[in-house]
Amino acid sequence: MSKIEIGYENLNASEKAKLDRDLRSGASRRDVMKMLFAAGMATTLAGYIAIDATKAFAQTPKKGGKIRVATYASSTADTLDPARAIFNIDYIRVNSIYNGLTRLDDTLTPQMELAEAFETEDAKRWVIKLRKNVTFHDGSAFGADDVVFTLNRHKDPATASSAKSIAAQIETVSKSGDHEVTLELTGANADFPALMGTPAFLIVKNGTDNFAKGIGTGPFKITEFTPGTRSMMAANENYWKEGSGPYLDQIEIFAVQEETARVNALLAGDVDIIANVNPRAASQVTDAGHQLLRTVAGQYTNLIIRLDQEPGTNAKFVQAMKHLINRDLVKKAVFRGFAQAGNDQPIPPSNRFYRKDLAPAAYDPEKAKALLNEAGLIGKTIPVVASPAAQQSVEIAMVLQQAAGQIGLNLDVQRVPADGYWSNYWLKAPICFGNINPRPTPDAMFSQFYKSDAAWNESKFKNEKFDSMLTEARGITDDAKRMEIYSELQGIVSSEAGTIIPTFYDGLDAYNSKVKGIRPLPSGNLMGNSFAEYVWLEEA
Repeated sequence: MSKIEIGYENLNASEKAKLDRDLRSGASRRDVMKMLFAAGMATTLAGYIAIDATKAFAQTPKKGGKIRVATYASSTADTLDPARAIFNIDYIRVNSIYNGLTRLDDTLTPQMELAEAFETEDAKRWVIKLRKNVTFHDGSAFGADDVVFTLNRHKDPATASSAKSIAAQIETVSKSGDHEVTLELTGANADFPALMGTPAFLIVKNGTDNFAKGIGTGPFKITEFTPGTRSMMAANENYWKEGSGPYLDQIEIFAVQEETARVNALLAGDVDIIANVNPRAASQVTDAGHQLLRTVAGQYTNLIIRLDQEPGTNAKFVQAMKHLINRDLVKKAVFRGFAQAGNDQPIPPSNRFYRKDLAPAAYDPEKAKALLNEAGLIGKTIPVVASPAAQQSVEIAMVLQQAAGQIGLNLDVQRVPADGYWSNYWLKAPICFGNINPRPTPDAMFSQFYKSDAAWNESKFKNEKFDSMLTEARGITDDAKRMEIYSELQGIVSSEAGTIIPTFYDGLDAYNSKVKGIRPLPSGNLMGNSFAEYVWLEEA
């Protein structure tokens, strides 16, 4: 990139100031043009001035310094095992200390990382060429044995891997050279390299049975790990990537579970980055001179109704609840407009396989009342568990509770603490909330949350036709044909599963003005929780 020619003189003072700030923070030409068009302006041939963004505003990352990061969830179940990561704080740690075979770029396209190439003729048999001259934190060499060990761990029930349903696609994995691995899948899967770029499949050292030290090949080393309290990481001075981070010397990570306290910690200068800003606090953060990181990536908070427990065993109750959720009110009042409408299936509008013609169940209290009458539930009290651990779930529950009360259904909203929510209530309570991060492909999302045998099948949805079609779609390389199948799968989930997804919300994080190099990525909040490798301090 050399020069950006823009209608600069047509901007007002505040727009010029914002553009200048964006360019100084390393905005690309694409980012600038998005900003201009968002302001309702087009590039003009007359009245422009030329800005050499590379020379005038680009910044060179600086080495040194320490940052403190406050996340929103933590517990004594915190882990350094990528296969078992579940919390935001887990994902930050594992993305900092390990590498994957691939990584997902700005368009969720897999790029090579520890792998140099994925080779296949039929999308079923894959030969993976591995990078040489990579070492683990303890100095040992990375090679094929580590990849074989890592992938086989997911297939072992004792690992309790979150990606077990995806790993089940791997029929065999074997070492075919010191830096080569050969895999046979149970069926063709054109998305396999992308799946290997998800956090669960980060590569661990061969033979690891104790993850307390977190020995990986990544940009940071764990120097202190106290589950439920804090973690300390130091830069890996022998990191194998050339011309890349890490730039920071140290990162301290801990959880501040109360959202107001988290914002106040940033405003007071006690922390440098905070995760998961409540939309209500967005203006408070920016008015104080801090930066808001807005990520549109398809994450969502969903109401989960277990179909194997009362009252979810009654299909009319589930349908009634879908007509009782005021999605527009959730978007405007709960998320302050930082959201897109949802239609009770997990593929977001930003995904190329999103089904645009699939309308959500309309907000219709009278229809909901009629269904509840048929189910014999009018006048009954139904417990709903909500927690700050699931973003804005308490507020969504209140919206539902108010609508239900007007038609004679008593929803008993039981607000429980964030600490322990995921281990004690999620996947266990008859009605509760989930909080799901984006996945790179429809197959990854459906396989982990809706396939009959998925460990995280939240509503215990089981449909043999769905499972069969999901498997069929994996081996199809024609996008038009895949679109047909994924469209039908979205329709099945929307109408039959016990998960209600009212919106896909924008991820909001915040950081102080000294932090540089951070930007939104479609893989999720805080650059898909991989920011550690890329950020630096303006004043180290």
